[in-house]
Amino acid sequence: MIIKKFTAKTEKEAIENAKRELGEGVVVMNVREVKAKGFLSFLKPHMTEVTVALEEESEKYTAAVSAINNVIASSQAAEPTPAPSPAPTSAPAPVPPVMGETVRKESSAIEEKLDSLQSLLEQQLQKPEEDKEDKSDKGSEKEEETEIDKFIKLLHNTMLDNEVDEQYAKDIIDEIGQINKPNMPFDYALANIYQKMILKFGMPSCITPAESGIKMVFFVGPTGVGKTTTIAKIASIFRVDQKKKVALLTADTYRIAAAEQLRTYANILEVPFRIIYTVEEIERAMEDFRDYDYILIDTAGHSHQNHTQKESMSNLIHSVDEKIEKEVYLVLSATTKYKDLISIADSYKEMTDYKLIFTKLDETTTLGNLLNLRLYTNAELSYVTYGQNVPDDIEEFNPQSTVKQLLGGKN
Repeated sequence: MIIKKFTAKTEKEAIENAKRELGEGVVVMNVREVKAKGFLSFLKPHMTEVTVALEEESEKYTAAVSAINNVIASSQAAEPTPAPSPAPTSAPAPVPPVMGETVRKESSAIEEKLDSLQSLLEQQLQKPEEDKEDKSDKGSEKEEETEIDKFIKLLHNTMLDNEVDEQYAKDIIDEIGQINKPNMPFDYALANIYQKMILKFGMPSCITPAESGIKMVFFVGPTGVGKTTTIAKIASIFRVDQKKKVALLTADTYRIAAAEQLRTYANILEVPFRIIYTVEEIERAMEDFRDYDYILIDTAGHSHQNHTQKESMSNLIHSVDEKIEKEVYLVLSATTKYKDLISIADSYKEMTDYKLIFTKLDETTTLGNLLNLRLYTNAELSYVTYGQNVPDDIEEFNPQSTVKQLLGGKN
C-alpha cells in the first residue's frame, strides 16, 4: 500500500495532483485544512491537505488478518490457528452510495486506524485459561468459536469503557452476532462494527449558505458549554477564511459578560454586533443586514424547568419562520453526564428541531455521549470544539475518527 499526502489550495486540486502522480485508483483517506508555513505565514491563506492511499484489492484485508493471526499464534503456541474464511465480497447491509464508498475506503485501512486495539486483543487472548482440561477435537472447535466471541466481547466492553450507552452498544453487537460464524476473521467482524457505527453517526451537517439571501443561525444550549466562543470560531471561519459578510447578534440579556465577550470578537473581526431584546428588533436586524451572508445569534442558557424563558426563546426562534432561511444548533459539552444531556435535549426539542455541536472534547477521555445523543435525538452532528483558541480549536465532526476512538484506537 502507498500512503501519501498532497497539499494544494483546494481539495479538488490536491486530489487531481494525487491522481496525476499515483493514478486514478487512489483512495481518499482524510481531508483537512493546514496552515501555511514560513515567513509571514499568518498572511497566507490556509491550504488543503489530502491523504490518499493506493492499494491492490487483493491486499485489502491481508495486513489485518496477518496481525491478528500472529497474536493468536503467540498465545496458543500448542494449537495451530485455523485459516480464516474469506471475507464476504459485499457489506452485510445495503448502504447509501456516498456513505458506502466512504465506509469501504475506511475499512481498507482499519489495521492502521485502530492501532491500539490489537494490543487490547493481545492482552485479552494471553489471559490464563480457566479450564485447560478438555483438549478433544470437539473442545478445539468450541475454542474457535470462543475466540471470535471473545473478540466481539472485547469490542463491546471497549465501547462501554468509552461510555457508549449499554443498550446502544448491545444493539451494535447484536447486529454483528447475526453474521457471526466460527471461522469469521477478526478483521471482518471489526470492519462490520466500524461500518455500522459510522452509518449510525452519519456524515456531519454543518452551516451552509442560504439558497437565496441571508442565512440566520441560532445557537442554543445551557450556560457554560461554550456557545459564545463557538460562535466566534465559526464567525472567524466565515469572515477570514471564506470572506463572507457576517453579523453577530446576542439575545443573552441575562449575562452581561457574554454580550461583552461577543462584542469583543465582533470588533476584532470588524463585523456588526447588536443586542436583541424583542422580536421587533430581530426583524429590524433582518432588514438592516439583508445583503449579508450570515446572521449568527447567541441565546441565553436556561433551566429546562423555567417555562417562561423557554417560551420566550421559542417565540424568538420562530419569529423568523417563513421570512428567512434559518438553522438551529444545540451546543452541548462532551463532559456532561448522559442523563443530563437527555434532559437538555428533550427540553430544546420541545421548542424546535436542531443540529448538534459538541464542545470541550479536550476535557474528556470518552466520546460515547456523541453517539448516545446522535441515536437518542436523531439530530445530525455538525461541529466539535476542543479548546479556547479562536478560530483554531474547531472542526467538522469526523465520524471515522470518533468511531476509531470508541473502538479503542488512538486519537
